[in-house]
Amino acid sequence: MSEPSAVPDAPISPLEPWPDTVHWQPVSRDLIWVELIRLAIGMGLLLAGLGIGWAITGYWLVGVGFGAAVLLTVMRTITTVRAVLAWGYAERDNDLLVRHGLLIRRLSIVPYARMQFVDVTAGPLERAFDLATVQLHTAAAASDARVPGLPPAEASRLRDRLTALGEVRAEGL
Repeated sequence: MSEPSAVPDAPISPLEPWPDTVHWQPVSRDLIWVELIRLAIGMGLLLAGLGIGWAITGYWLVGVGFGAAVLLTVMRTITTVRAVLAWGYAERDNDLLVRHGLLIRRLSIVPYARMQFVDVTAGPLERAFDLATVQLHTAAAASDARVPGLPPAEASRLRDRLTALGEVRAEGL
């Protein structure tokens, strides 16, 4: 019979699971539509070019390229939906956690004291769906994090809270 371990079970992955104290906030599901429209514009142009090229030349290799582009569009549509659902952020006492990614999962932990400034941006498509992106900037370019797909009121609240916490934490440095 084995003895119980004095050390609690270690997480299976460094990215998950998180303690019960971390409450992940999802991004808006409307971000799915923004990303799918961006995909449709890009792939629509590619498919139109390939379709015209195939119609003009009749070359079978252009037709294969067209079929591959259609397959890629379907696959990218599925992964776009899953990728948006993987985004999340959590506010803790001393830092902000931002997670995203499917194949390569990324977890950014940004201490409030290290933040230099916080941007809120919204492009034309985001504004059409009433969304904004919060971008955090630190001294190290690699540690910048962003949280897309937030309603403007939540983006403003998060910006103001992060700015206030960053000022308070930076005073002690």
